Amino acid sequence: MSIPLKGSLVLIGAGKMGGAMLEGWLAAGVDPRQVAALDPAPPQEVADLIARHAVRLNPSPASITDAEVVLVAVKPQVMDAVLTPLHGLAASKPLILSIAAGKTIASFESHFGADASVIRTIPNTPAAVGRGITAMTANANVSPAQMELAEKLLQSIGEVVRVADESLIDAATAVSGSGPAYVFYLTECLTAAAEAVGLPPDVAVKLARATVAGSGELMRQSGIDAGTLRQNVTSPKGTTYEALQVLMADKGLKPLMTEAVKAATRRSRELAS
Repeated sequence: MSIPLKGSLVLIGAGKMGGAMLEGWLAAGVDPRQVAALDPAPPQEVADLIARHAVRLNPSPASITDAEVVLVAVKPQVMDAVLTPLHGLAASKPLILSIAAGKTIASFESHFGADASVIRTIPNTPAAVGRGITAMTANANVSPAQMELAEKLLQSIGEVVRVADESLIDAATAVSGSGPAYVFYLTECLTAAAEAVGLPPDVAVKLARATVAGSGELMRQSGIDAGTLRQNVTSPKGTTYEALQVLMADKGLKPLMTEAVKAATRRSRELAS
């Protein structure tokens, strides 16, 4: 995967997610001289990556006159304080690409201008191992070429999907952004259930972790839909069948998960308002 860049790629925030993206860009062949990282205290592993590739770290914003993409990867609660001194970056009409949760397109337009090209995204934590998925949506100022460039940049940490309406970012946040926590909790519950039927704790946790991780990898590599994979492992009147009678009951996992995702969607909308 090549990432075509003509100007500078400005990374605002070089924490875990920003660092993972930077590593992906460099691996994809982005010229380190085209990258500028703005972060007063990046984690040591990211600082080492920056030093190893001679990426520009904390240059004067006024010296960046050719910004093509400004990727914002800072926490929402410090966003305004971080961006206010960087309004000058708007002079080169860059694409503003946000991976910060809860900050709307309008909030970035207030910093960089109503004519700014802004893409809002929501990645998730498996991005740290290159297995993330990111939902993205754009304002009307974003060109098709900028959309393609953003997609290539985001593919450095996993898959990318486009949603047509910004309101759907809240739903995506509830599914994929928060989703890893649901999977981790499922693993906790499966571990506790294993212990409840007599398995030693160390065996229980190994079985649960490997089962969840392996099942996810099987879905990824096979491309087979989850329903078919479930049916493939369910023998009529067998052990899996008996367990699924509980999980698939009227008050089982599906309605509970639906309510959980609705609750997360509501909260995402509250935070973005």
